[in-house]
Amino acid sequence: MSQQPASATSAQGTKKPSFQIPHIYVILFLFIAIAAVATHFVPAGQYERIPGPNGRTTIDADSFQFVDSTPVGLVDFMLAIPNGLMSAGQVVFFTFMIGGMFMVLRRTGIIEIGVDKLSRQFANRSLLMIPVLMTVFAVVATIIGTQELALVYVPVILPLMIALRFDSVTAAAVALCATTAGFTTGILNPINTGLGQQLSNLPLYSGFGLRAMAFVVVLGAGVFFVMRYARKVRENPALSLMAGDETEAEKRSLYQHATDEGALVANGRQKLAAIATFAFFGLLVYGVLRQGWFMMEMAGLFIVMGIVVGLIAGLTTESICEAFNKGFRDVLVGAMIAGIARGVAVVLEDGQIMDTLVYGLGNLVGELPTLMSAIGMYFAQLGFNFVVPSGSGQALVTMPIMAPLSDLIGVTRQTAVLAYQLGDGMGNILYPTSGYFMATLAIAGVPWQKWVKFFFPLFCVWVLIALVFLAFAQATQWVG
Repeated sequence: MSQQPASATSAQGTKKPSFQIPHIYVILFLFIAIAAVATHFVPAGQYERIPGPNGRTTIDADSFQFVDSTPVGLVDFMLAIPNGLMSAGQVVFFTFMIGGMFMVLRRTGIIEIGVDKLSRQFANRSLLMIPVLMTVFAVVATIIGTQELALVYVPVILPLMIALRFDSVTAAAVALCATTAGFTTGILNPINTGLGQQLSNLPLYSGFGLRAMAFVVVLGAGVFFVMRYARKVRENPALSLMAGDETEAEKRSLYQHATDEGALVANGRQKLAAIATFAFFGLLVYGVLRQGWFMMEMAGLFIVMGIVVGLIAGLTTESICEAFNKGFRDVLVGAMIAGIARGVAVVLEDGQIMDTLVYGLGNLVGELPTLMSAIGMYFAQLGFNFVVPSGSGQALVTMPIMAPLSDLIGVTRQTAVLAYQLGDGMGNILYPTSGYFMATLAIAGVPWQKWVKFFFPLFCVWVLIALVFLAFAQATQWVG
């Protein structure tokens, strides 16, 4: 009987299969299944809904009552994902449209020309692009409160990050971490700070000073973390989390190879197409800031933008249509994930245990020692954010409970609002139930599993920062 060499035997004996995070579809399906099982054991309950600020519906904190159980059956479980896709239709449709539109822009050549010019201009100081972009994105988010703008930022900066010898994770991080830092601390954010303070009967945008300090610290930590990773990738591409990814290799070949050759020059039609593109983005900014546009309006604008810019650049109608199709295919997984993730909340709502969870979290926080109450509120909001990743939705459900509860347990209402802000925002770019976040990763071409490897250390740092600010607010009985 032949024997293997000792070295080979030793190598085989010591080789251990490395743990891999399951596919995101598997993870979300398990979450939906767990939620469905929970409806059979968690008592059903509900709060009465009443008119809230700006015509929104909120809950009556004193109206909770247990109701007859409506556990999710087999048919409802089967319908959870289709219903989730229907419920998240805006996010799904927006993801498809932005993917199609940017593929048309790529076909015109104006993206490659713009990237070529910028990458040559910043070739020797490429790292400076990161703090500049992140600061701009964070300031916009902390003023107007739209984390979802990361969906618009990523396809714009992705080619530039690749051309500057970074990677897709860097592009996603610049947009997601910056918008989250701004949104979470919410200096003048109407979505979380404004609505939370309205529901808590606090002066609008009071507590500016402490929130501004939190903004600087949270953003500073994010910038440092992203720059450290980007520098590492630029110096050694093998250390990129996207190393070995075929799609990433295609991006590098497309955008980095162009800058290694002669400078690209735009022809007359491409120059006109670039002007039209800037005009459309100007219209987008106006619509978001002045007209209250959101995903559906932006998606409609992107359809028109792709068609008009494509025709100006000289593309045929056939080429424009095929570009849209390719863009749809590129973001298909992300669009599906956004809808599937919504299935978790659909199951909890169908089983009528969503309100029970809120009621239980409020009681749990109320039982904590006074010194831990603000921190308990934070973790309660962070946990609830998993099933309701919408900032306004979470405020309307939780703040009518947390605000009066804070009066009973020795926490100021201003601190309760801060706990809600910090708990809501940070989880939005970690939890796979956050639709816009998963769509952003899809546009960047970054798998959720790889994003978690990158972001989780920063998330832990952000949690520690949140705890420090909340401990300070509790110790000083902060009222703004």
